[in-house]
Amino acid sequence: MRIPDGLTWLHGVPGGPEWLAGLPGRLAACARRWSLRVGPPFGYAFASLAVPVDLPDGTRAVLKLQFPDAESEHEATALRRWNGDRAIRLLAHAPELRALLVERCHPGTPLHALPLDEALDAVVALLPRLWVPAGQPFMSLAQAAAGWTARLPITWERAGRPYERRLLDASLDLLAGLAGSQGEQVLVNQDLHAANVLRAEREPWLVIDPKPLVGEREFSVVPMVRGTELGHSRAAVRRRLDRLSAELGLDRERVRGWTIGQTMAWSIDGGQVFTDHVEVVRWLE
Repeated sequence: MRIPDGLTWLHGVPGGPEWLAGLPGRLAACARRWSLRVGPPFGYAFASLAVPVDLPDGTRAVLKLQFPDAESEHEATALRRWNGDRAIRLLAHAPELRALLVERCHPGTPLHALPLDEALDAVVALLPRLWVPAGQPFMSLAQAAAGWTARLPITWERAGRPYERRLLDASLDLLAGLAGSQGEQVLVNQDLHAANVLRAEREPWLVIDPKPLVGEREFSVVPMVRGTELGHSRAAVRRRLDRLSAELGLDRERVRGWTIGQTMAWSIDGGQVFTDHVEVVRWLE
């Protein structure tokens, strides 16, 4: 089995080489367990291996084998909670293998294939249906923000102070203030960018690959505001911020603050600096 190029970065992560080496065995175990006919892996991959599969009754599905990180730990629980309402359906789950069998979207066109404003129309239509009450076992946004606040100064120093101290300080101040003053808590997805919303038949668009938290609604649009998929420019970022805040009834300044805070927190990983994240923050200052 050929491992998609997008997973090769895991060779440099603790536990990554072992997880990659064990993929063929876990894939075979899942195929036996659910009697799957397995196709070649999808080319796009970052933290999981996804392969198209057919079930014995002819149902087309996707088998997803997750790298065991904390952010995706409760993906299956989130999918069950949404129960197919604007998100893909969970068909089966093997927690011991970190394996999910999920609905396959057809034709599967990503949301970023649309022009910016048409894509934002789709987000405005689907997102409120994902704002459902939730509690355990999901991590709270406040807990996540505390972790980002603790780690960011350390990673910034280790990476050689790759951007201005004022951006770091602004992010830390915003995260501290926002975490303790949130509104109603709902299920939010910290990875809801335009490559994780696909065209489908059952609904116009379905969300895939959630990384769930429990937090206020304003946080839920952060990945769409930040993401490069719908255009990476000052104008595009601010257009997404303005439209999503206004049309979803969100506090624009809180959306802006969460975007700055989490984008800075995710701007460095394993010593790699994501310059596009830093640019987004500068555009939103």
